[in-house]
Amino acid sequence: MGKVKISVVVCVKNEEARLEECLKRIKLNKPDEIIVVDGNSTDKTAEIAQKYTDKVIIMKNSNLTRDRQIGLNAAQNEYIAMIDGDHRLKKGDLDSLLGDLLDNQFSIVQAQLKSYRNNNWLNKGEEQMWDMNHNIPGPKSMIGVAPAMYRKSLFEKIQFDDTITKTIDDTDFIYRLSRLPNIKYGIGNTKIAQFHTSDYKDYMKKFKWYGIGDGEFCMKHKNRALSMWFHLLVRYPVLYPLRAALSGRLYAAGYCFLQGIVRAKWMIITCVMRKNQLKKR
Repeated sequence: MGKVKISVVVCVKNEEARLEECLKRIKLNKPDEIIVVDGNSTDKTAEIAQKYTDKVIIMKNSNLTRDRQIGLNAAQNEYIAMIDGDHRLKKGDLDSLLGDLLDNQFSIVQAQLKSYRNNNWLNKGEEQMWDMNHNIPGPKSMIGVAPAMYRKSLFEKIQFDDTITKTIDDTDFIYRLSRLPNIKYGIGNTKIAQFHTSDYKDYMKKFKWYGIGDGEFCMKHKNRALSMWFHLLVRYPVLYPLRAALSGRLYAAGYCFLQGIVRAKWMIITCVMRKNQLKKR
């Protein structure tokens, strides 16, 4: 078999500070095409993207789920890597991800994660959490959607569309995917670096974003709400910190506790606000 062609889709918005390094490292892997979907950025994101590819799509009516699908639709090849602006590939990562997909006969394979740069205890805690919960190769019941390799034919069965939770697409997309027969996905052996935010406020914004998405997911999939409540009220603030402490990952213990309580707070706020909106209709 000849060289398999790979498309790369990068969805970004206001990422001028991080995008150029991301695209430089993607180019090292010599993909057959790079598609950048820009969510109508107000900074120089689109201008930077155009230095590395002529396939830049500007989305005036943007949300992340819609942008991901637009990029996938534009891809010309069966094998598509979804890479975000904070990911830092090394040479060979795309071929390695493809190998993980083919060797395991997955429809989607997500990479393991490592830190691109540690600046504070939150960065170290996040990396320790990945090693504890995420960086374990094999089939999984839940993965993230990037950095990952997809078979384009998968999207004949399910798409990133506006019926998916708009705030955070990973949970909703994978949940919908899990309900289809003969779909297999998991974590591969490839480990890709992710650029950490170094500011405490940035982490709080990220946890808030996750929590709002969790709330949207609970309101939409009420049969999964109890599991999500357990995840954020018990697993993250109690069980994960205990497991982390017992394994000597003290940074991860604090990181998981903080993430759990912040996400739970915003999940509760989102559910209450959503119920109030429904009552007013």
